[in-house]
Amino acid sequence: MLLMERIPDQIGYLVLTEDGAVLASGGELENNERIANIILGLVTLTDKIDPKTTHNDAYNKITIVYSTHCYVICLSNKKIHIVKKKLRPTTNQQIQTQNLLDL
Repeated sequence: MLLMERIPDQIGYLVLTEDGAVLASGGELENNERIANIILGLVTLTDKIDPKTTHNDAYNKITIVYSTHCYVICLSNKKIHIVKKKLRPTTNQQIQTQNLLDL
């Protein structure tokens, strides 16, 4: 298995079975069953999307982006791999954040 700890800017990870059981975890996501259940629900929801409405017939990766971090969810070898990564703000992101604060 890929060493999840070696992923750059990784602050937590989970590896789940298809039914949501935690196989491995670490960092901020260590043994975090709440996040595991949320991600499993999201993956299950994407399975219900009609493939005729999208260009792809299946999803292999989902990214959820927040202002300071993101979750990258990949499906591989009948496992769900989740990585929480710290985002490095770019100048454009800093400007957008400042604009939101000014509202």
